[in-house]
This record gives sequence, C-alpha cells and structure tokens, in this order.
Amino acid sequence: MKRLCRVLVTVCVAGTLLVVSGGCSSGGAKLEGTRWMLTGWSVSSLDPAEFTITAAFADGQVSGSSGVNTYGGSYKAGPGDAVKVGEVASTLMAGEEPAMRAESVYMTLLQDARSFSLADGVLTFYDEGGNESLIFAATGE
Repeated sequence: MKRLCRVLVTVCVAGTLLVVSGGCSSGGAKLEGTRWMLTGWSVSSLDPAEFTITAAFADGQVSGSSGVNTYGGSYKAGPGDAVKVGEVASTLMAGEEPAMRAESVYMTLLQDARSFSLADGVLTFYDEGGNESLIFAATGE
C-alpha cells in the first residue's frame, strides 16, 4: 500500500511538472514574429550601419540578409535565454570587399552566439564569455 501511494505521488508530481513546463514559453518564441536589423556588434573596425544585415526567426529557422547574400539555417533556443545557431547556407554572390568582410564577421558572430536578451525592441546576442556580440533593433515588419 505504501509503495502504491509513493508511485501515485510521483506520477502526480511528474504530471504537474509537465503541465507547468508546457505552459511556459520557450526562448525561441521571444525571437519570433519580428524582423531584426543589425545596429551594432563587437567588431570596431566595421560600422554595421553601412550594411543591410537582418535576421528573422520562425519555426526553428533563422534567415535574412548578411550584407551581400541571403542566408538561412536552423537555430535552437534552450532553457532561459540560451541560443545556438546551427549550420547556415547562403547564396554565393560577390560584393565589394568591405561588405564581404562584414558578411563574414556577421556569420561568425551569429554562429558563436550562446545567449540573448530582449528589451524594448532591442535584441542582443552574447558570446560564450557573456560578451555582447550582435545588437539588433526591431524593424516593425
């Protein structure tokens, strides 16, 4: 009888935890539904305002313009504000050297992102060391 009570209590607690965690929004939901324009990054030698670099997140996919090319790939938002961008593919157009350099820097920083914060229409990605790496503003689209 005691064993049956323990099993029932364990099942009830586990079921409650599943229901509660299922009702919480994932970090990915925070990213979705907005188009983001890059406004800042951790590279001082290039001004991101000189390039059109965007990101949009939907259904586990990230896509946008990386300055010269368009790109797309997968991403996962984990517990809290953890994030990981997977393999990314892009078109293979050539551009001017500064734009190609900016594109390369952006793709590296995007794939190195490990967490994010979102406040007042500003999306900030952080690298593994917790340093700001990419800063986006919501475009309203």
